[in-house]
Amino acid sequence: MNSFWDWIWLTLWIFALIVLIWVIIAIISDLFRNHESSGWVKALWIIFLIIAPWLAALIYLIVNHKGMAERSIAAAEKAQKQQQQYIQSVAGTSPAEQIKHAKDLLDAGTIDQAEYDQLKSKALAS
Repeated sequence: MNSFWDWIWLTLWIFALIVLIWVIIAIISDLFRNHESSGWVKALWIIFLIIAPWLAALIYLIVNHKGMAERSIAAAEKAQKQQQQYIQSVAGTSPAEQIKHAKDLLDAGTIDQAEYDQLKSKALAS
């Protein structure tokens, strides 16, 4: 590293390597998300990514760009829907329902009276 330009070139090569790794990870995750392709096609794409990563990534992005975007959007929507369902299931429980659930646990012998009192006070505080 004798000059400033050597450092610039090194920085650009490191950046290009990081971008390549990121793109390959995105392509491999998309391959496994794609249920329309057979296992053989997926294996061939991975072999092609190993042999000629820049060329394979470029070809994959050109050929599958639309499907890749659709699968990514579908996965994001599914995750958002699951998150909303979880939030509604947790937040949608009224204090009366929480106390009833705690009472059922107490009657079943799963928790003791002290734990029931703690759950009841927590439900009333919310």
